[in-house]
Amino acid sequence: MDLLSVSRSEIRGYVQHLQSLNLSSSSIRRKISSVKGLFRFLVEEGYAKSDPAGGTATPGMIASLPKALTEDEVAKIISAPDPSTPAGSRDRAMLELLYGSGLRISELIDLDISGLALDPHLLKVTGKGSKERIVPVGRLAREAVSDWLRPNNRGAFVPNQWKDRSDAAAIFLSARGRRITRQAVWQKMKAYALESGISPAKISPHVLRHSCATHMLDHGADIRVVQELLGHASISTTQIYTKVSTERLRAVYETAHPRSSTNRGKPNL
Repeated sequence: MDLLSVSRSEIRGYVQHLQSLNLSSSSIRRKISSVKGLFRFLVEEGYAKSDPAGGTATPGMIASLPKALTEDEVAKIISAPDPSTPAGSRDRAMLELLYGSGLRISELIDLDISGLALDPHLLKVTGKGSKERIVPVGRLAREAVSDWLRPNNRGAFVPNQWKDRSDAAAIFLSARGRRITRQAVWQKMKAYALESGISPAKISPHVLRHSCATHMLDHGADIRVVQELLGHASISTTQIYTKVSTERLRAVYETAHPRSSTNRGKPNL
């Protein structure tokens, strides 16, 4: 097909074809975004006089419920690393921060020691769009990070010569003395999940972030506080978590209340 002869109706037909494949709305949006980018380029470079993809409506994002672990599952995974070893001390600290402060994996691996300089109860992180924010650090996370930063733990991973200045500033190092990677964190979490009797398919760094938000709302946290903690630009993103808490509330009600639809036991009089 000649790209310069593509019509708006053909673009709409392509969108309908994608929808017929039962792809997720996010996948469809990515594909349409690529098509729009192509035709925008052709117009800007003078290859095409008009943009047939301009104004093409894309399916709205369906807010899917984040996968949250139970509080017991989180406790098991965080307790899995052996803090008596340098690697275990590091891994315990990483897990405590991912869950305790609701960090993204990118924010965790980008953490520098200088981010701890403000206050032992606070941490400076760099989020999406290079936006900095200050997040609280709970007692257990503070203790875990403090243990990891001892000379016999982080110091055990410090090389004789740094390969990169960024590595020297990093809080979390690999055994090779480099800033730890997201792939390494992911693999370790999978291993700890398996060790804890939890399906590795249920766990990822982002799941701990989901769990942090869900558990805070479960315990009565204000949604604006959770928004600030997670660094969401829009409150609508944080509101997804309220749906998770509502679903949990309904599930508990259905199984516990004597007059719910699933529990028709006789009330105690």
